[in-house]
Amino acid sequence: MVRLQDDLQIPIGKLAEAGGVGVETVRYYQRQGLMPLPERPQGSGTSGGIRQYGRADVERLRFIRSAQAAGFTLKQIARLIELDAMTDRTEARQMATERLKALDAQIKELQRARASLKRLAEECAQEDGGACPILKAFEA
Repeated sequence: MVRLQDDLQIPIGKLAEAGGVGVETVRYYQRQGLMPLPERPQGSGTSGGIRQYGRADVERLRFIRSAQAAGFTLKQIARLIELDAMTDRTEARQMATERLKALDAQIKELQRARASLKRLAEECAQEDGGACPILKAFEA
């Protein structure tokens, strides 16, 4: 992981790298309003008019990626960002609780699918010849 300095000023490519995404992903997040789009610097300084991103931008990008990994949609992530700015823990906690319930339901469904597929694979291994029970099950 990239170590961040407090006075970090990096171009979009380095921001993307620090967040573990591509540049186009950063731009997409900007279009969706999840990431700020910094102004281009004026003058002939060292940045040459290239937008520079700071530590807060890297942290925001990492937050977005972590929230996505937890299964939140971009719309939900936008709301979480708003809630963070308002320090509203109640709604954020409610969103997390709802997401946990959805994950639990997905886990149960995956466990049922796993058990069914395991049973079919065992049946397939026991039968000699004829139609494969796995293929028959998917045709039904």
